Amino acid sequence: MKVTILGSGTSQGVPVIGCDCPVCTSLDYRDNRLRTSIHIRVDQNSFIIDSGPDFRQQVLGSRIQTLDALLFTHEHKDHTAGMDDIRAFNFKQQKDMPVYARAQVLEQLKREYAYVFAEKKYPGIPQVETHEITNQPFHIGGIDIIPIEVIHHQLPVFGFRIQDFTYITDAKTIAKEEQEKIRGSKVLIINALQKQSHLSHFTLHEAINFAQEIGAEQTYFTHISHRMGKHASVSQELPEGIYLAHDGLEIHL
Repeated sequence: MKVTILGSGTSQGVPVIGCDCPVCTSLDYRDNRLRTSIHIRVDQNSFIIDSGPDFRQQVLGSRIQTLDALLFTHEHKDHTAGMDDIRAFNFKQQKDMPVYARAQVLEQLKREYAYVFAEKKYPGIPQVETHEITNQPFHIGGIDIIPIEVIHHQLPVFGFRIQDFTYITDAKTIAKEEQEKIRGSKVLIINALQKQSHLSHFTLHEAINFAQEIGAEQTYFTHISHRMGKHASVSQELPEGIYLAHDGLEIHL
């Protein structure tokens, strides 16, 4: 399995033109954080989890040639705003794109992308094949996928476990029974927004505590605000086996 971090950042505190904070002015490529998304290649299957506003840029930059399915963690715009750009894969692969999400996310997509789901479709629009998922294991292309429900303030969000890899974003609380699904993962990617307290995201301290409790061989933090600080300096504060993710990072399992 190969996991590529397409984006490790967040719309929380997105740098703006003229901002002179250390991250915005950094020359370290690891401080350039697009919105959170990952690409997973397992066996012959190619999956992307979340298509945020930077989706097209991320796919082109990572030279992703095929896409077998798009999975959504939740319905917030920084995770769904790029779905229109799957039309390039429709054209190249000559088939509808399977989209996997819980019912409330699919309903949100149908509202935001009404033209995609219209009875009379305009030529060239994205073609999707929706699959409703619940908090039960499901399969794509013979690959077992285990949803992990976490809470983002009051919103339920899905993380996903595939084999020895677990990916979770936008978590603030995770029930004990959901944590059990994560245990035994060799690689865990989980959100760590910033050092300061936050209503709906793990802070750096909370994410470190959670990572140490789970005990994966390697843990990477994603969904990082520029308020976290620069990659090089924060990395020095992290315990052994825990790292900051960065855009373009490849993890092989």
